[in-house]
Amino acid sequence: MELGSDLGAPPEAAGEEGEPEVKKRRLLCAEFASIASCDASVAQCYLTENDWEIERALNSYFEPPVDESALESCLQGPSEPETCVDLTQEETTDSTNSKISPPENVQQEDGSMFSFITWNIDGLDLNNLPERARGICSYLALYNPDVVFLQEVIPPYCSYLRKRASSYDIITGNEEGYFTAIMLKKSRVKLKNQEIIPFPSTKMMRNLLCLHVSVSGNELYLMTSHLESTKGHAKERINQLKVVLKEMQEAPESTTVIFAGDTNLRDHEVTKFGGLPNNILDVWEFLGKPEHCRYTWDTQMNSNLGIHSSCKLRFDRIFFRAAAAEGGSHFIPRSLDLLGLEKLDCGRFPSDHWGLLCSLDVIL
Repeated sequence: MELGSDLGAPPEAAGEEGEPEVKKRRLLCAEFASIASCDASVAQCYLTENDWEIERALNSYFEPPVDESALESCLQGPSEPETCVDLTQEETTDSTNSKISPPENVQQEDGSMFSFITWNIDGLDLNNLPERARGICSYLALYNPDVVFLQEVIPPYCSYLRKRASSYDIITGNEEGYFTAIMLKKSRVKLKNQEIIPFPSTKMMRNLLCLHVSVSGNELYLMTSHLESTKGHAKERINQLKVVLKEMQEAPESTTVIFAGDTNLRDHEVTKFGGLPNNILDVWEFLGKPEHCRYTWDTQMNSNLGIHSSCKLRFDRIFFRAAAAEGGSHFIPRSLDLLGLEKLDCGRFPSDHWGLLCSLDVIL
């Protein structure tokens, strides 16, 4: 997924890689938000009012400010008053739990397993946002991961998570527009320091969020990003991948390094790039390329975007660099599963991406 909400693109707008008019509009939202330094939902409002002509929309935005209540009404829409709501007022209880398969990889209390979730939660899609946020939190409560890597977070969503997922510290890659975040379980993961590495030539407000943490005395470097979107931005996406891999390789050899995020990578791009360095592995490949979690963006199964053509891609990826063999505990990837495959009561999935649940054995 690349940005925003279902904007009603016709089926014939979908290209060979599932990039319909809706996704072009989301990129316009990102461009508008970057220029105007505003929230992506505000960008969508102005673009919608101006027939998706960005110059006209920007002119409208920079005119004397309108009444805030009028803008709020525009964002909400007359028929759906909860389209853009304060998520912190929402409860997390939902019938979602009854639909989710019994967990097989619930966090073990003896410290023999380390688990994390990575998920592009599509916060820019304002449709059914409270219900979808509750759905995401249901999975967090069910699997109780040590770490959660999130992409496409927006400020209201982040506020909701801070209130409802109070057992986690939340570190964000930005505070405006849309951004990434890493959630750390307070009882087990301790933050030592953090860094945001910019992507100088990004057109979509992307960066690399890096955390140095300690897990039961073991050093870990955690990284997440949302690499540049759409087929047309492959060159920038590969440049960003180079930054990610460089940072992974430059981390101290005594630490395990995990990158998890929405890479937007196509397999042929990785092949053309020359593959990953020898000391960095793709967890899905390391685990034998399990078919059940091959695709994390699947328009045939996931109807959130309303794309009628079939497009299956492995956008969401996990890269892993093991610590040096001398001393301490070691982490070994054990399993990988998809999350979010069940529709919520609203008739939509938590996101247009499936989430990934990864479990690792901790070898003392």
